[in-house]
Amino acid sequence: MDYELMMNGNVKIGQTAPNFNAISTTGNLCLNDYKGKWIVLFSHPGDFTPVCTTEMIAFARANTYFNKLNCYLIGLSIDSNPSHLAWIYDIYCKTGIIIPFPIIADRSGEIARKYGMISNNIDSTSTVRNVFIIDDKQVVRTILVYPMNIGRNIVEILRIVKTLQTADANNQMAPANWMPCEPMILPPPQTFNLLQERIKSIEKERNGFSWYLSFKNPEICSIKDSCKENTNKKLESENSKNDEK
Repeated sequence: MDYELMMNGNVKIGQTAPNFNAISTTGNLCLNDYKGKWIVLFSHPGDFTPVCTTEMIAFARANTYFNKLNCYLIGLSIDSNPSHLAWIYDIYCKTGIIIPFPIIADRSGEIARKYGMISNNIDSTSTVRNVFIIDDKQVVRTILVYPMNIGRNIVEILRIVKTLQTADANNQMAPANWMPCEPMILPPPQTFNLLQERIKSIEKERNGFSWYLSFKNPEICSIKDSCKENTNKKLESENSKNDEK
């Protein structure tokens, strides 16, 4: 990634997520250590704020569901680590909920500026309220920006992760309002011969609107299914080798 673009906070979908080292509530953290895992990196304006407190609780309750997708949550604000610790301890004392994911103390605002979470020309943290979904190859796949007074929909963020993973695993696309294991959109044909074949398939299967919009149920609906399929292929390969012997 171009250094100047990165430092100006112009991180875009499809680019490699800028690496960083940081202090967090769970210890020192390096983004590169998460290679091979999906990440939801989200920022908040400040500790002990009402909307963000509800979000922390909601993220904590959903943490297990993210982890099942090989996806890990990382929070961030420019408050200090002692402030983060006091805040999550207060949440624990009031609700009994432990915040299981790290919250980065970005005191200098370096990470926030690197990711474009806050303008380089603004000292206020009021604009720091973003979500970056980063895949297991550390490529930025989704960027969401929220206003100060609206809490994030954690269920929707979880749905986006599931949708990206399913689309990747099946080489398909997700239609509007897609939910896990519903039919997905097939990539449009790139030649006229394939276009004609697609039309015949739609006429037979009744699974499309036109040659450029047809549907198919995903064969792999989750990471667990993908892992299971890979394991089955490995076992079949080993059995085949044993039969040959």
